[in-house]
Amino acid sequence: MGLLVDGQWRDEGYDTTSTGGRFIRKDSAFRNWITPDGSPGPSGEGGFAAEPGRYHLYVSLACPWAHRALIMRARKGLEEAITLSVVHWRMGKDGWSFEEGPGVIPDTVNHTRFLHQVYTAANPRYSGRVTVPVLWDKRRGTIVNNESAEIIRMLDQAFGAGEHHPPELRAGIDALNAAIYDRVNNGVYKAGFATTQSAHEDAVRPLFDMLDELDRRLSRQRYLMGERLTEADIRLFTTLVRFDLVYHGHFKCNLRRIADYPALFPYLRDLFQTPGFGETCDFGHMKRHYYESHASINPTGIVPLGPIQDLAAPHGRDALG
Repeated sequence: MGLLVDGQWRDEGYDTTSTGGRFIRKDSAFRNWITPDGSPGPSGEGGFAAEPGRYHLYVSLACPWAHRALIMRARKGLEEAITLSVVHWRMGKDGWSFEEGPGVIPDTVNHTRFLHQVYTAANPRYSGRVTVPVLWDKRRGTIVNNESAEIIRMLDQAFGAGEHHPPELRAGIDALNAAIYDRVNNGVYKAGFATTQSAHEDAVRPLFDMLDELDRRLSRQRYLMGERLTEADIRLFTTLVRFDLVYHGHFKCNLRRIADYPALFPYLRDLFQTPGFGETCDFGHMKRHYYESHASINPTGIVPLGPIQDLAAPHGRDALG
């Protein structure tokens, strides 16, 4: 998986020895915000105004965090305003790369071979993991932000009315986002990258407790916050759509499938059929990334053929909306 240390690339995996076998995700390093007028946002410095054509987004079609940004970019109609590069699905010894392959879009801005070179273009002494998504400012030649939760919010608010995080629902959205992040979005990674039995079980149990709770919630309402689709739905979708495909088998999160839930599975189909969601999914990239990249979990690199799931089938949730 690798990381940069003082601008030098090292092919090193996650250190779970010092954490009792537990996977602990590090905070993102670049935390500036795009705002309508370029004024400073909640963190970082100002000077990043919402100007069409100024910004470039680096993503992986396999990564759920990057997928959030792709969905918001599509829902806001920003495909022309914010250009795009897509890395190869396989993360090798040099990390994310722009090796040729179906669905890959090369780096037309910095003309790099590897994503870690984008990070050192912004900060030659950068130390840390090299992750997606990355939002790049073409004018200033630097990374604006590499935290997915903040990127989707600034795309929603700086380039529009912020309809996915409306004022009257913000407190509820933020509280639900925090619970879903810890137990579901990041919970599957805590289970999958655990290197002790206890660490794995300590992640799997709250993961499925939260999925059970969400299933009950969605049996009564169409979206997480009621009748209105919000950023909370986008953040949950990118984990749910990968769950049966990857996390159930590869990360051993196999108490239940999403397909076994009476409300969560129709909800997943409902979102998949909503503009911005299904068309940003690439199941080939999703499956091949996890099964081909994580040699410590799947040393053979064999990619399973299944599961077969029809997300385009009728979902029957219109009456809840």
